[in-house]
Amino acid sequence: MKVQVQELSPIEKSLSIEVEPTVVAKELDQAYATLSRQVKIAGFRPGKVPRRILEQRFKAEVEDDVIRRVVTKSYVEAVKQQGLETVADPHVTNGKLDLTQPFAFTARVEVKPQVTVKDFKGLALKKVENDVTDKVIDERVEVIRQNLTEIVKLEGRDVAKAGDYAVIDFTATIDGKGFPGDKGTGVTVELAPGELVNANIPQLEGVKVGGQKELDYAFPADYRVEEAKGKTAHFVITLKELKEKKVPPVDDALAVASGAGVHTLAELRERIKRDLERAHKRQQENDEREALIKGLIEKNAFDVPKAMIERAMDMMLEGAVNMMARQGMDPNQLNLDWNKLREEFRVRAEAEVRGQLMFEALSKQEKIEVSDEDLEKRLEALAEETGNPLSQVRKAYKTAEAKESLRSRVREEKTIAFLKSNATYS
Repeated sequence: MKVQVQELSPIEKSLSIEVEPTVVAKELDQAYATLSRQVKIAGFRPGKVPRRILEQRFKAEVEDDVIRRVVTKSYVEAVKQQGLETVADPHVTNGKLDLTQPFAFTARVEVKPQVTVKDFKGLALKKVENDVTDKVIDERVEVIRQNLTEIVKLEGRDVAKAGDYAVIDFTATIDGKGFPGDKGTGVTVELAPGELVNANIPQLEGVKVGGQKELDYAFPADYRVEEAKGKTAHFVITLKELKEKKVPPVDDALAVASGAGVHTLAELRERIKRDLERAHKRQQENDEREALIKGLIEKNAFDVPKAMIERAMDMMLEGAVNMMARQGMDPNQLNLDWNKLREEFRVRAEAEVRGQLMFEALSKQEKIEVSDEDLEKRLEALAEETGNPLSQVRKAYKTAEAKESLRSRVREEKTIAFLKSNATYS
């Protein structure tokens, strides 16, 4: 096999490949031998169909299949022989199949650029304080407390006051006629300022359980019911029951009910502090990583393969869809323009690809290696972060592919740490 490589650009190569006729002839022989065993032709036993008969009927299909196999095998071998880091499938232009001549074809393919990182010292970073104050912890405890609030039956009073919740029945008319949604039974509303369509009816203040209240309400012009848009309805409301908020006290019972897996308020506060510190650290690391990438991009210009950017955009779109699903949304029901959404990731995707290429190049320049000890420490950190046993985490990264992926992550982390040690903080 002969291979000639033409550099079309720093990120694109053209390979001219010639395959010896004997190699092609061998592939053809194997193809026809296999076909002879598979086809059923009257008058011939399986495996005994003469090749000339097969050529008469299947020549075009067999040769197309052989060309695909020859191209695939020789292309893979040529890429390996030339030491090319391809990042996409090749665009192949085939020649003609002639067993008196070498089979020739060209493969045009994008390759990973050779990057040398310059001016990586003194990149600007901001110093951030990530202290979690008691005030912030108090606010989180209050959020938990409000989330555990119950609406319970009000005892000892039967006259509605501001701030109460009320269970009501109602009927409504517009110009003396009914309309869609004009009746309701057992509806819970709040005696608080706001709109009736949002279940706020402060006008019930002073009404006794069992009593009625009549009022007029002007529906918004954009109300969902066509017959009620911008019109005034007359409501007759019957107060059936009063309820109140029961807010739990801030104590050990609140901590247990929080679902955080703790038993005391002190443990809950410590858990909140630890989680917030971890979240702040992750956010700071993300911000610093983005700042380092931005600084490196400004100082290092190079071409980036389109295929790598497109692949990064696909991954970002997939991540966005998965996040929607985790939040309980059905992406297919959101009427999204997927092409537009994907395109919105282009700038970020290109920056991410450039950053990864520069981190990888810098780790080679500075001989940043990842030892088995580094991997073990990262596994221990993952076990602590996820709350899973170390043995289970080790098992998840047991395969060669998973271990290499983890090694790449650790190498990037060490490269970022190297850049931060040479950065200028303000």
